[in-house]
Amino acid sequence: MKLQSFRKYGKQKSLCCVILCVALQFMVSCKGKVENKQPSQELKLTTKEDVIPEDGNTVRLVVTANDAMQFDKKELKAKAGQTVLLTLRHKGRMAAHVMGHNLVILNNNVSVTVFGNAAVIAKETEYIPKKFEQNVIAHTKLIGGGETTTVSFKAPPAGVYNYICSFPGHYALMKGKFIVE
Repeated sequence: MKLQSFRKYGKQKSLCCVILCVALQFMVSCKGKVENKQPSQELKLTTKEDVIPEDGNTVRLVVTANDAMQFDKKELKAKAGQTVLLTLRHKGRMAAHVMGHNLVILNNNVSVTVFGNAAVIAKETEYIPKKFEQNVIAHTKLIGGGETTTVSFKAPPAGVYNYICSFPGHYALMKGKFIVE
């Protein structure tokens, strides 16, 4: 009896070793794939040029987003009529179809909630609903982890405007104020 128990234990131990080896090989191969998706250049997250106007007529604004559905800034500032160079950097790792981000600046006459709810079904237009296009001051394209995008536009008249990420469900956390003086 003891010999049969030993053989059974030996087979179970061998099976466990095989499963463990396969799992380790899978983890190592997945790690290589994730590393290959990283951008070839490391992103600069904060520099003086990110916040200092290039000249009196142009301002550069940089916002960073992450996989935790957060913008690094809750407030952006510009002067009325100024050219704004708005850069969005996604420092996360997830692809745009999973954890995509954009930055949409809305006119004062549109509700963030109404716009955000309408954006859910606007996948083909990167979550910018066509019926609200006239209520958008500016927006970046939708990007995934490791990507950066920039949009240029003229700052609207003085006032406080909302900005959000319009990817489904993100607007509840990813929002801020665009203050035009």
